[in-house]
Amino acid sequence: MNTDLNTLLITLYVHLDDRILPAIGFTRDHHPGRKPALNDVELLCLLVAQHLLGISSDRKWIRYARTHLKSMFPALPGQSGWGKRVRQSTGLLSAVITELARDTPSWNEVTRLIDSTPLPCGKSRETVKRSDLAGDAGYGYCASHSRFFWGFRLYLVCTPDGMPVVWGLANPKIGEREAAAAMLDHDRHLIQPGQVIIGDKGFAGREFETFITEDLGAHLIRPDRKDEKPRFGKLGGIRQWVESVFDTLKGQLTLEDHGGRTIAGVYSRVAARLLALAAGIWHNWLIGAPVKRSLIAYDH
Repeated sequence: MNTDLNTLLITLYVHLDDRILPAIGFTRDHHPGRKPALNDVELLCLLVAQHLLGISSDRKWIRYARTHLKSMFPALPGQSGWGKRVRQSTGLLSAVITELARDTPSWNEVTRLIDSTPLPCGKSRETVKRSDLAGDAGYGYCASHSRFFWGFRLYLVCTPDGMPVVWGLANPKIGEREAAAAMLDHDRHLIQPGQVIIGDKGFAGREFETFITEDLGAHLIRPDRKDEKPRFGKLGGIRQWVESVFDTLKGQLTLEDHGGRTIAGVYSRVAARLLALAAGIWHNWLIGAPVKRSLIAYDH
């Protein structure tokens, strides 16, 4: 690993151990039964390193870590033990993402971006029929790539610099407004009164706008449709911000190569990639990097 990634991991380790985990009620000894050889702070740092380096395969990652990181993390588990720990840590991952978001200056910005992107989970008919995700995942259509997919849609609310704030997965057959409303209602404590939420035309609808305005106390801004009076314009430049966030997740952080085969597996693997994105942005704010969402310094 390079010095930039080493610096990020050391800084993150200290911050997690001293501030974040105690603040959310997690300690090194919170696990029932025998104390795990790999503690939660080490697990989180290893996950961040794995996905910033773009290694999607757990088998390949364990080989890499045992070759290059054994001195820093001597208690590395095997592939099955690693996968089990990651699947059990979805709640911890989500809580840490939120705390990292709260710890960045962009948390206080009024603007939030909302959008969704396909999360494929299988490519063959046999996979669809035999997968443990059958009944939860479904078929959907990606208009931007003119293709059908089977899996979920990832819904994301983030700050303008790309820091994840609220996220969730939904069956693609559920409408965008319904899925987004359910997600925002569940995590309404993360939406501050008066915030401006910018979405695309898919979030057009009186009921959804009323929910944002009256229930959340926020404001919804979206591109104007052809069949309505002009209000906000096209918003093309701002809409590109969230598209670039998804591009980072799919490119460097290998979102579409998540490899999850169960609900717990998919959620934890998506959460791990969002944690890596959050950690990179958090550290970029800390060191004063000019582009906060850029992870290039940590990918080698």
